[in-house]
Amino acid sequence: MTRILFYLDDFDHGIWRSVFERAIPDVEFCSYPDWGTPDDGPAYAFVWYPPPGLLAQYPNIQAIFSLGAGVDHLTRDPDLPKGTPIIRMSDDGLKEGMREYVLMSVLMHHRDMIALITAQREKRWDRIFPKAADKVRVGMLGYGALGKTCAETLKPIGYQIAAWSRSAKPSGDDVEHFTGQEGLKPFLERSDIIVCLLPATRETDNLLNAERMNWLPTGAAIINAGRGNLIDIPALLALLDSGHLGGASLDVFPAEPTPEDSPLWDHPKVIMTPHVAAVTRPKTAARYVADNIKRIERGEPALNQLDLNSGY
Repeated sequence: MTRILFYLDDFDHGIWRSVFERAIPDVEFCSYPDWGTPDDGPAYAFVWYPPPGLLAQYPNIQAIFSLGAGVDHLTRDPDLPKGTPIIRMSDDGLKEGMREYVLMSVLMHHRDMIALITAQREKRWDRIFPKAADKVRVGMLGYGALGKTCAETLKPIGYQIAAWSRSAKPSGDDVEHFTGQEGLKPFLERSDIIVCLLPATRETDNLLNAERMNWLPTGAAIINAGRGNLIDIPALLALLDSGHLGGASLDVFPAEPTPEDSPLWDHPKVIMTPHVAAVTRPKTAARYVADNIKRIERGEPALNQLDLNSGY
């Protein structure tokens, strides 16, 4: 019998139990704290922000599945079991949610919705005429599974799309590719709207600092649906106030929830959402975990297994 050790704080586990029972007919779904003991046999952990040290108490765990796309909630654990595969969430539901959010956000900045909403509140009949989509340069800062699906969603509208990655990606997909530190400046210089989808690693911490955000064209917009460590927030606010940046849509933040005294809340050029860009959907996530378990038990490598050296 397949055992799932499930940890998700402050949410009802009933829906998760039911979808796993459909996805894996012989599953034993164990909600924390009812995980049993290591003597109960092999198990797979499916968790989100488990307490540090918890996973190390169960050496019978064969693989650790992150309930979300991020894995920093696991890698921050100093007692994380060494050698146990960690598998990132990349199911169809997560991709669907992210491309919906990115499409919405890109269109809002392209069509100057922040300025139009401000005009409405001030009862001004400001008629703003944006550029055609094929004159707007969108840059995907991160081109993994989520970046690729978002780019494919944006292409039919006509945007000029480029992508930046730490390592080279295959070409031939109608996307202009930039790679490595030497490619970051030209990538930012050609991007009217950037979509941040990078993971949290040492290399991405404050990747968008004051110097690099100044490389963006005047009036550019930033969308961050990746991780909250990517952007230097005080520098972002200064560049919004100076007029160098035209707007920002932020779904992730250095501290969550964002403190009540943060100037982000009331900034006229900032749209905030509470880390909801791509919420894991139980039905598709359970199928994704079930398929990966089958691969592992056949002796095949799991899909989207974390490379601890790169951090993603």
